Amino acid sequence: MNNKTPLFTGSFLLDMCESVGHSIHKTLQNIGVLSIFIAKSITHVFTPPWYPRLILKQFIDIGYYSLPVVGMTAIFTGMVLALQSYTGFTRFNAESAIAGVVALSVTRELAPVLAGLMVAGRIGASIAAEIGTMRVTEQIDALTTLSVNPYKYLIVPRIIAGTVMLPVLVLIADVIGIYGGYIVSIFSLGFSEGSYLKQTWDILEVNDVVSGLVKASMFGFIVTIMGCYHGFNSGRGAQGVGAATTYAVVSASILILISNFILTKVFFS
Repeated sequence: MNNKTPLFTGSFLLDMCESVGHSIHKTLQNIGVLSIFIAKSITHVFTPPWYPRLILKQFIDIGYYSLPVVGMTAIFTGMVLALQSYTGFTRFNAESAIAGVVALSVTRELAPVLAGLMVAGRIGASIAAEIGTMRVTEQIDALTTLSVNPYKYLIVPRIIAGTVMLPVLVLIADVIGIYGGYIVSIFSLGFSEGSYLKQTWDILEVNDVVSGLVKASMFGFIVTIMGCYHGFNSGRGAQGVGAATTYAVVSASILILISNFILTKVFFS
């Protein structure tokens, strides 16, 4: 029994090391494939030809049709933020700071991050499912056969639309979110309209709004590039498309949170 124990332990450690090594190799391989995909996509964004009609269609799909969910998220976020701020600030007799907190929180963080996550759930999944289905049904191969570059036709319009339209959505969400805090503060908490608006105007700076728009542009790029990547590299069958959709949403959401920290560090360190 004692003679077999070292052999068993050695075999177990060898299998474990092999498993870890395989996982690391697979991860590095995926990072390499993603990096090449991003580099190709960015290169095609800045080189002709472009397809204006497809880009305009993606503007409508990503921007216009995402407006209701982003608007609903923004207004209730602003309302809840005003209520929560009032509950906490009354303990320190600092109710006058609520307008500034709502304005800064919405423009700097909440509007871009929540809009990015909402768009990731709606658009990222849609892009991955659509392109993944085209991969499964060999429509992408058909485009190549017809001498149509799949990057130009499928990926570039979505990247351009996501990068441009998400800042527009966030700018609208800024106004709606601040208005949500205004509604609660005036009609529920008893604040003066003029005083609340003056405090909001005095506290906001250009950098607060611009930082949120820059974040939104980066988030839009992340959402579209991850949706395109996972759809473009989708596995075969319905299971492969479903997995690609899941990976697109999860990876985009995680990258949004990571990049949000990095950009916040850059803007406000």
